[in-house]
Amino acid sequence: MSELVKIVDSLENKISKLLHHLEVLQQMNKTLEKELVSIRNQKDLTEKSVSEWEQKYNSLKLANSMLGSNTNKTEAKLKINTLIRELDHCIAQLSE
Repeated sequence: MSELVKIVDSLENKISKLLHHLEVLQQMNKTLEKELVSIRNQKDLTEKSVSEWEQKYNSLKLANSMLGSNTNKTEAKLKINTLIRELDHCIAQLSE
C-alpha cells in the first residue's frame, strides 16, 4: 500500500509542478501579448510619421522646383498640369 501512496504523491507533485508551469506560461503569454500590442502601436505611429515626412519631402521638392531649381522642373510642370486638369474636371462637374 505504501508503494501506491508514493506513486500518488509523486503524481500529485508532478501535477502541481505542471499547473505552476502552466500558470507561469499563461502570465508570460499575457505579457508578450501586451508587448505585441505596444509594438504594433509603435509601428503604426512610425509608419504614420514616415508617411507625413514623405509628404513634406514631396511638397518641399515641388516648391524647390517651382522656385527655379533646375532639378525636377518637368516634375513640377506635370504636377501643375495634373492640378489644372483636376480643377477643370471640378469646374465641369459644378457647371452640370
